[in-house]
Amino acid sequence: MKLPDSIRALVDALAELPSIGPRQAIRLVFYLIGLGSNNIQNLSQNIDELKKIKICERCFFIHQNPDTLCDICRSPARRQDIIMIVEKETDLLSIENTSRFNGRYFIMGAISKTGILDDRQKLRLQNLKNFIANSKNSTHTSNTPDTTHSTGAVAGQALQPGSGQAEEIILGFNPTSHGDFNSSLVEKELKPLAKKITRLGRGLPTGGEIEFADDDTLGAALEKRN
Repeated sequence: MKLPDSIRALVDALAELPSIGPRQAIRLVFYLIGLGSNNIQNLSQNIDELKKIKICERCFFIHQNPDTLCDICRSPARRQDIIMIVEKETDLLSIENTSRFNGRYFIMGAISKTGILDDRQKLRLQNLKNFIANSKNSTHTSNTPDTTHSTGAVAGQALQPGSGQAEEIILGFNPTSHGDFNSSLVEKELKPLAKKITRLGRGLPTGGEIEFADDDTLGAALEKRN
């Protein structure tokens, strides 16, 4: 049966989304139609608002600030010399929700099964290398103690021009064979630029995903990193 062009176009667009196939896309479209015109209009407006979202030039997370940095990267209370590398934004959110990490992040993007970085990932990694290489450790401790995060370090530690080494780089990839491969790949690239490089502890089940781990499990993995 031939569907109207407007429905077919939306089905094709939804089918491009992760984990959404043609059948799921068709079901979603008919669900949306059933919401009624007012709800469809509200949804359309919310989607249109996404055009205002910016990408942080330092960690590549989202923000809506007037400058180029997200709230985490611009915070004076965060450790700028402890950097956790994650694959995607939802991994960052999961770790941040534990309230046990007070460093900054770096979103690498999904690495292909071949282990070859695409052009975007190469640019991002070079951005991180440049940031670290042109920095030195400089402690600026906040007057208010940070009691919501624990990395075993003083809050407010910053990176300033000069030293070329981060205090610690944490490889926050999923505990899968592909995640382990990605960790080894990135570690080789960044080893000269960090005093130590660690991986999340095996509190996370092998084969699991950071995005779906509970706060306690992620917190334990952070504390047991090695």
